[in-house]
Amino acid sequence: MVTNLDQIYSISISSMKRSIIRELLKLTQRPEIISFAGGLPSPDSFPVSDLQSIVSEVLKNEGTQALQYGATEGDPKLRKLLIDRYIKDGLNVKVDNLIITTASQQGLDLLGKIFINRGDKIICGLPSYLGGLSAFNSYGAECVGIPLDNHGMRADLLDEKLNELKQINKMPKFIYIIPDFQNPAGITMPESRRIEIIDVAHKHNILIVEDSPYREIRFNGKPQRMMYELDGTGSVITLGTFSKTFAPGFRIGWVLAHEEIVDKFVVAKQSADLCTSAFVQKIAALYLEKGLFDINVNKTINSYRQKRDAMLESFRLHMPHGVTWTEPEGGLFLFLTMPEHMDAEKLFPKAIEKNVAYVLGSAFFCDGSGKNSMRLNFSYVSIDEIKEGVKRLAEVIRQEM
Repeated sequence: MVTNLDQIYSISISSMKRSIIRELLKLTQRPEIISFAGGLPSPDSFPVSDLQSIVSEVLKNEGTQALQYGATEGDPKLRKLLIDRYIKDGLNVKVDNLIITTASQQGLDLLGKIFINRGDKIICGLPSYLGGLSAFNSYGAECVGIPLDNHGMRADLLDEKLNELKQINKMPKFIYIIPDFQNPAGITMPESRRIEIIDVAHKHNILIVEDSPYREIRFNGKPQRMMYELDGTGSVITLGTFSKTFAPGFRIGWVLAHEEIVDKFVVAKQSADLCTSAFVQKIAALYLEKGLFDINVNKTINSYRQKRDAMLESFRLHMPHGVTWTEPEGGLFLFLTMPEHMDAEKLFPKAIEKNVAYVLGSAFFCDGSGKNSMRLNFSYVSIDEIKEGVKRLAEVIRQEM
């Protein structure tokens, strides 16, 4: 074994860290633990029986193409079907605006590869999705956090920060936003705030990255227009995925962007994996074409709505005074905040002793704040487990208070 590995590791790998969420999940594998920690869809949402016939049909009619290498841009039929959905949603786009990726996490990684040099700054929310922060950090980015309110990232504070950075010639490469059912906060950004953020971005001539993995999973409230549509200038890059709405095991995502930017994604992807699996793309395309995707998403929405409601009701019944939480209109998560003097990391071992788990809120804050918060997932476990798990968690918090 080479004895000086530390001396030959790259700067990039040296700056990477194991995912806090993935590490915590290892501690929650015991069957007696009720885990709100993962961002896992419910296995009940997976259309296993539908896919059995779809897979057979793909192999029968397109077997040789499905098992061959595919185009880096993605399966033509799948791209066209996705673009048709966006056009129906009001977007002015065409097939050349979209590239298929190996889940949206690859899209985040390719963003870093394309735009970030070591030491570059990017803007994100306080809090923001850990997978995005990790992807950007791996390319040496310095994440600058902008606080959220009940409507998402504050446009006034964003403008102030960009003015500060302009003064020191450190303008960020892009603004990273999750506008629908934000992970981890569960907040949805109203159209008025989206327009404010876009106006600030235009003022400072900066790109916006719109991460949109949960948009279809809406329980109540009015769908807000996408930032890609509201911008209309090609200054927004949108990431989408089937991982939360269809099958995470397929690892299918996509990037919607200006043609010039999509071309850079093609080049960057060719050095990463050549192409996303042609087999799973053809399965997904046929599934969409048959109208089965929307049927299954509606079932998933009804299921997750009941689980969210059960968690919120359990909070109202059991959580002690001084604990607050968000009430998401959709998605998979909500965010719980304890009094400022409390620390979710110190509380975690006590929660594990009570056989309940969560994700530390501080993992989502690029500035290390948020120690008194936690993210809770309601999609994976059953309603009975939600009720019991919240009861256990409330007891742990109450004892600590």
